[in-house]
Amino acid sequence: MRRLIGLSLGLLLLASCDRSQGPAEAPTAAAAFRHSMTSDLSGYYRPAGEVRVGKWSLDHVFVGQDREFRGWEAGSRNGTFGPIMLQFEDVNRPMVQTETGEARSISARVLPMAYSVSDTAISFEGRSPELGMVRFDGVLDPGALATARRNLGDEGVVVTGRLTVGDAPVQSIRLRWWGGD
Repeated sequence: MRRLIGLSLGLLLLASCDRSQGPAEAPTAAAAFRHSMTSDLSGYYRPAGEVRVGKWSLDHVFVGQDREFRGWEAGSRNGTFGPIMLQFEDVNRPMVQTETGEARSISARVLPMAYSVSDTAISFEGRSPELGMVRFDGVLDPGALATARRNLGDEGVVVTGRLTVGDAPVQSIRLRWWGGD
């Protein structure tokens, strides 16, 4: 028994030595998803001007409430909704009719693979089949956001940032806040 315990400890020690010499491990999901908001940033952030990549136009950046971030970070995900996501619309085919007769736009929703959201900054990385890799890094102006929220959707810019879609050039973008319907 002592020999078996000694052998097991030796193998464990050897395995831990080998692991430290190998490549660094990928970050855990918990490290890839972080939020540290002290105020409510929820709403839709819509471009102040057209933001277009090929046939796709950025419609909005959605930011959810604290409970949605906590749920996502705890592993509660459904594949169609995230606490932060980007929505693009196909400008070549703006509307199609569904089976129920409803007219809907052709869109590409980009869910997060990683994000970091605070009271003053938004960083997002995601992928969609239509667009490929999508990155957004923005600086949030808390004062401008507070004004927009008080006015239920002020026309002022509340976020300035940079958007990268696939291999298209980086675009500087400006976003306004809208509370939604």
